[in-house]
Amino acid sequence: MAKVIIIDDNSTIREGASVVIRREGHDVWSADNGAEGVRLTKEHAVDMVFTDLKMDGLDGIGVLKAIREYDPEVAVVIITAFGTIDNAVDAIKLGAFDYVQKPFSPDTLRHKLLRGLEWRQSHHRRARLEGTQEVLSQTRDRSHHRNPSDAFEGMIGMSPPMQKLFGTLERIAQSGASVAISGESGTGKELVASALHNRSPRRHGPLIKVNCGAIPENLLESELFGHEKGAFTGAIKRKLGRFELADGGTIFLDEIGELPLGMQVKLLRVLQEKVVDRVGGERPTKIDVRVVSATNRKLWSEVEAGRFREDLFYRLQVVPIAIPPLRERTEDIVPLARHFLSNFRARTNPGVLRFSTETERRLSSYHFPGNVRELMNIVEQALVFANPPEITPNELPTPISGHLSTDTGTRHDPILKRGAMGLTEFLESVERREILAAYEEARGVKTETARQLGIKTSALYYKLEKYGIGTIASREQQTGSSAPQSSESQ
Repeated sequence: MAKVIIIDDNSTIREGASVVIRREGHDVWSADNGAEGVRLTKEHAVDMVFTDLKMDGLDGIGVLKAIREYDPEVAVVIITAFGTIDNAVDAIKLGAFDYVQKPFSPDTLRHKLLRGLEWRQSHHRRARLEGTQEVLSQTRDRSHHRNPSDAFEGMIGMSPPMQKLFGTLERIAQSGASVAISGESGTGKELVASALHNRSPRRHGPLIKVNCGAIPENLLESELFGHEKGAFTGAIKRKLGRFELADGGTIFLDEIGELPLGMQVKLLRVLQEKVVDRVGGERPTKIDVRVVSATNRKLWSEVEAGRFREDLFYRLQVVPIAIPPLRERTEDIVPLARHFLSNFRARTNPGVLRFSTETERRLSSYHFPGNVRELMNIVEQALVFANPPEITPNELPTPISGHLSTDTGTRHDPILKRGAMGLTEFLESVERREILAAYEEARGVKTETARQLGIKTSALYYKLEKYGIGTIASREQQTGSSAPQSSESQ
């Protein structure tokens, strides 16, 4: 459940939007002027604000500035009328999350609401890694003389490779040159991109992040460069691309190696001439954007294979940065694990205060193919099963704990290799299997299941609902198998 505020001097818009948002299960308040809206935002510590752009007194831009001073992580959506799109774009440059044009449908409102709350949640996850906002502000404003134990823009690393990386970032952040980040999946490429932006003269401008591999090829040009009304079927209005939205700031192109060759040509022109051509447009639009790109591929190998343009490669690689994998900075593993434990324990298992000495030894000796992301997931998973006051090796996944039982029962079967599964899905499948096995052994008694797993009953209820175990386990106990019976056996 989120907290949302609607600020608009039109009562019909306020009431209609409130109904839609309330039906989505969120708390909602409304105000007919900007000053009252800002007051409600502070009073209720809201997550998201929809504010009209044109209002008497404090207008939408004033509301945005006041809210950003109070809490820069509130997702602010500007409500704009026809003819004021340029003002809405200015608002985005000042830190608004998005804009919506009147009149808008309930589906449009729900879409903006969902995206805004996802954005808000992602910022909370980042804050969880970076520590408190006060520490971030102090770190950002520090001189070049840093204590090696301090976090650098949310990245923890006392090892020589990471200290070298932090020094490099400090030096190049002030430059406007294109930066290419390379590193394995889970090393923190997005955090590095954010650090470059936050330390740069562009830090007051927007940071626009684009996953090039997640956008369908037929939509990629429109997403990056925008389109004019009528440019193609379904283009009912002008849309600004991500490059225009990043004007005056930074654009982060993640998974740059996924770009098709045809799009690479167009990107090269943007980098060379500092202009974008909207699809269906007649005149190029000048932009001022710093480009930061990232990939987990060996990009030069892609060039040699003819899948990536050599001229674009050199344009992007003005300043290359390589992030070391976690196995090459093993002295950072335990500090990172303790950091994640400190952040997760309050909401997952407050009684767990530390790792055992043996647990830390085994974590330090593990090679972490999934890098920091894998370590974070492992700590959170271990917290679910740990018995206070500490996490022992028994709570770690089998490849780390080294605990292989000869028992052929479900609970202690060796964990299979994750194969083609992503790390998150792999860990969730392990967690679900363990909970399901305990639930079956306890014959569906939830308090006994929680006791066996060593977690709170409230945490168990959340996990049972997440994995749908109550219904599935009951059916499997009745049939003796999760597989459907044939018509003959029935």
